[in-house]
Amino acid sequence: MSSKPTVLVLGATGFTGKLITEYLAGHKDGAAFTLALGARSKSRLDAVVSSLDLGTAVELHVVDTTRQDQLEAVVKKATVVINTVGPFYLWGTPVVEACVKHGVHYVDLTGETHWVKRIITRCHYTATKTGAIIIPSCGLDSLPADITAYLSSKTLRDHSGQPVHIDSSLSAYNMRGGMSGGTIHTGISMLETVSREELRVANQEYSISPSVGMPSPRKPLIYRLRLPDTGKTLIGATYFMARADCSLVQRSWGLLEVEAAQDKSYLHYGPAFKYDEFFVTGSAVRAVLLTLGMAIGVGVMLVSPLRWLLKKSPPPNLAKARPNRHVRNNGFLKVTNLTTAVPSPDRAAPLQAKTVLVGQGDPGYKLTSGMCICSAFIPLLTTAHKVLISEAGLSLALNPRDALPAIGRRGGVLTPATALGDVLVDRLATSGRVTFESKIVSARPQEGKKTV
Repeated sequence: MSSKPTVLVLGATGFTGKLITEYLAGHKDGAAFTLALGARSKSRLDAVVSSLDLGTAVELHVVDTTRQDQLEAVVKKATVVINTVGPFYLWGTPVVEACVKHGVHYVDLTGETHWVKRIITRCHYTATKTGAIIIPSCGLDSLPADITAYLSSKTLRDHSGQPVHIDSSLSAYNMRGGMSGGTIHTGISMLETVSREELRVANQEYSISPSVGMPSPRKPLIYRLRLPDTGKTLIGATYFMARADCSLVQRSWGLLEVEAAQDKSYLHYGPAFKYDEFFVTGSAVRAVLLTLGMAIGVGVMLVSPLRWLLKKSPPPNLAKARPNRHVRNNGFLKVTNLTTAVPSPDRAAPLQAKTVLVGQGDPGYKLTSGMCICSAFIPLLTTAHKVLISEAGLSLALNPRDALPAIGRRGGVLTPATALGDVLVDRLATSGRVTFESKIVSARPQEGKKTV
């Protein structure tokens, strides 16, 4: 039996799973791990192997995730499971439970906060006992939000020589890419399957955090973020994944605060921390139009007859639409985070850190197959996102456990920042797909005062 770690891709015959497989099969660290593919159809697995010219270098497993015996038999052989089989509130729980039972690590692409809350309740404690590191939401929802807030806080701490309490952290998303139609059907199914009460509870602030912090700022109709170092102002609208992203960042905040209560030197954001984000539109008019479009889209989803029509009469090939290679190669993702420290009496203006994450290639397909970031393109009535989570999985498979943050080493249902921290940042940065810049910038001084 090979002593190398095994990375298992579940749903390897789907569009997203195939891209992950392609990326992992050609990875520069490919000799350091065994790649395993899992799906329900042997013929489709063989087709993936043939189309990607994988030969006999990969392990193939026919597995139905609804069959617990099949699932456990495959999962227990893996070091880390990369799960692409969604919707996760329908199909993800048995996979997580199998990983937790056998101490196997897990990453996925979910943006379903209600399901994340469910697996925290059911699996977090047991995972800390078996050592399984479970990291949902390793994609656009919600890795960039989580990791840029983390990096900005780390930059402030490194500058000050000690943890710095944060007042606010705001991220601006600028992206171009393709869309897939599958997510709209996930949304419809969720509304018809998950109870309104469960959705309501999950949408509350700090719903998945171990403690409750400051409420998020009231969302404006038009967002404006002035960047102190350039003088440029980013203008935009509410980002459609903001609720899921905010919940995930709030869980990171809560986990870090709990850790800091035992060790004051541990990186944490402080009790005043508030996070928000928006989608860059470039103008106030576009921001208003986008907000109205999203409101209409949500309204259509909530009205049963309209939802029925949407299901029965989708645009041609909506569920199977895929960005072509040109779109995947020419898209981009840029997330700009500005984090402001709690005002200090010895400074004329608050200390601020700016972190920028940039990736080339469609955020939903090419980029995410290489860097654990998902796709999101926002038309007025529909949203779509795909998440490919390769580097997050490799962070767990190839890095020694003692290289992870203290929270990550203990296991549990965690977040990218709390479980992986600098390990993930470094792996993304060396992937050739992503660049990071994080630096101290000067806040705008208060009137009549000068910055120190």
